[in-house]
Amino acid sequence: MPEQDRVIQIRRPYLDLIADGTKTIEVRVGYSSMRRIHPGQALVFESGGARCRTQVVKVAEYPTFEAMLDAEDNEAIGSEGMDRAELLAACSEIYPPEKEALGVLAIHLQLAPATEGDVARRQ
Repeated sequence: MPEQDRVIQIRRPYLDLIADGTKTIEVRVGYSSMRRIHPGQALVFESGGARCRTQVVKVAEYPTFEAMLDAEDNEAIGSEGMDRAELLAACSEIYPPEKEALGVLAIHLQLAPATEGDVARRQ
């Protein structure tokens, strides 16, 4: 029996970056539900009525946002032109220190074939 797609809520600007292929790494903290994400799994990111279907390529874990930014391609995490300090500030705005202490997950994504209702993608 195939695994059901996992739906994850995301802020719309980040959804659009995933849909256009700019953002290929989604950053989350180590909640138990996020720790169950694994390579090959389908993830559907949603914001309001918009969505984008992806497939997990790899999941890497780090102790802090700083360590994650040191190891990962920063351009694949945020929008074009965001520097390391801006990425760190964005992560810290979303997740306070007590959430960061759960561990930081860098979820590497690739776009899956679009389905009805998906955000328009750059061709």
